[in-house]
Amino acid sequence: MKRDLPTLALYAQVMDHISRKIQDGTWPPGHRLPSEHELVAQFGMARMTVNRALRELVEQGRIVRVAGVGSFVAENKPQSTLLQIANIASEIRQRGHDYRCEMIAVERLAASPDVAAWLDKRAGDSVFHSVCLHLENGTPVQLEERFVNPQVVPDYLEQDFTAMPPSEYLVRNVPFDQIEHVVDAVLPNAEQAERLAMTPTDPCLLLTRRTWSRNVPVTWVRCLHPGSRYSLGSRFKADGNPSFG
Repeated sequence: MKRDLPTLALYAQVMDHISRKIQDGTWPPGHRLPSEHELVAQFGMARMTVNRALRELVEQGRIVRVAGVGSFVAENKPQSTLLQIANIASEIRQRGHDYRCEMIAVERLAASPDVAAWLDKRAGDSVFHSVCLHLENGTPVQLEERFVNPQVVPDYLEQDFTAMPPSEYLVRNVPFDQIEHVVDAVLPNAEQAERLAMTPTDPCLLLTRRTWSRNVPVTWVRCLHPGSRYSLGSRFKADGNPSFG
């Protein structure tokens, strides 16, 4: 059935036109869109109207705009699940891409007040700490900072995490019965932005996870993803159980 375009707001008509070109594959990821001037001429609309349509599409993640260059169809971003502990190495390899983990720190620390609270410890108690960078085809996609309860995982510091990343090691060796996930939109600090090869003004998705085993906290981890390269989501059944496969 043909759409009744006049029923749409003017800027929405432009959005609808571009979205359909993207959805049917006419404009694949990386394709350069017509310029604002060309769209103004094509639709006979004010430049402000066309500009609003493009801004809305940027906010939806459908296109990206490069100052002085133009607008382009956004690349499809990998999506990581929220209903289970994702194995980022497996996710990347399943896409046929190269995976690499760079360990930045593996150490024992005295728990700060916030870490102690999350792991049900006292400030100053000994905890394990690791930081690693996950790369897909050489591009950083996740910066992971993790605090681990030595009471539950006493051998954590002795592992070779370049062979098996921390999350995979913990899932394989430590039984857990509770998971908590919280996702926030944040800006990286200067050090995080440098490690993720992005600018400090670009937004990130921060996934904070806690796990428990028999009501004892196991780990508190913060995974920082460049918003332009990654998304977080999940699929589940009506009964609330995750749907895999």
